[in-house]
Amino acid sequence: MAGQKEMPVVSGEMQEKIDKATILIEALPYIRKLRGQTIVIKYGGNAMVNEELKQSVMDDITLLKYIGINPILVHGGGPDINNMLKEVNVESHFVNGLRYTDEKTMGIAQMVLIGKTNKEIVSALNLKGAKAVGICGIDGNLIEAEKLTKDSEGNDLDVGYVGKITKINTHVLEMLANDEYIPVIAPIGVGKDGQSYNINADTVAAEVAVALKASKLITLTDVRGVLKDNEDGTKSLIGQLDIPSIQECKRDGIITGGMIPKVEGCLDTVIRGVRRAHIIDGRIPHSIILEMFTKKGIGTMIVKDKNEIK
Repeated sequence: MAGQKEMPVVSGEMQEKIDKATILIEALPYIRKLRGQTIVIKYGGNAMVNEELKQSVMDDITLLKYIGINPILVHGGGPDINNMLKEVNVESHFVNGLRYTDEKTMGIAQMVLIGKTNKEIVSALNLKGAKAVGICGIDGNLIEAEKLTKDSEGNDLDVGYVGKITKINTHVLEMLANDEYIPVIAPIGVGKDGQSYNINADTVAAEVAVALKASKLITLTDVRGVLKDNEDGTKSLIGQLDIPSIQECKRDGIITGGMIPKVEGCLDTVIRGVRRAHIIDGRIPHSIILEMFTKKGIGTMIVKDKNEIK
């Protein structure tokens, strides 16, 4: 067209800058959609151990808060507890995947999770410019619990002071998250008699997400997500699962072993009102941002019904 100016040819450093801008534009509709909503993140696995990954997670969570999303972090602390138990020569064993927690182990778990792990995460977030607040289930009776006495199939179970959540009191979380703060939750619950209980962090994250009617539950793991076998012997990631496809994958042996409780836990949350649950690889730097703000994501997203995805 006459008079139209020719576009400049760009390459090298300028093209890299344009590519970065393109990534930001790709994220814009997701940011717009999620602004003001609550995201519950279960933080555990290698992302808590590797220093580079730890900093990456703190960057991601801080960014979420700055762009108007309300992240709530629930953390585990198994490695820290194991190290402390070894230092004080206390043997530890597991029953049905749960750490048997006697009175002495309970005291050590409470000391480590609340006094060490939680405060290290809070400090790391604050150094990024966030305003994090460390709390546990005892604070404000946030996590009411009772002694866990049955397994998932209803059989009698004795794992000591391991708790079953009876209620999440969301008021303190809502006050913090809806203001400028990032709540960081240590998975310790409290009984009516004041007894402390050790609770699985995945369970706490799921119950908090349901109680708050969170938009998303994101679980950081040490696996890519749900994988299926290809004919050439490789494995490929299944990006989305809903109720029918989960049942099919379990029947076909695609979802097995330790992935079964992860998927079933996520499915339970979406059935109970959380819009989407994500199982993502915490070993990948900035995995939270990649999953939330890119079209393909990097993990497995679980929804109630794929037809409802918009």
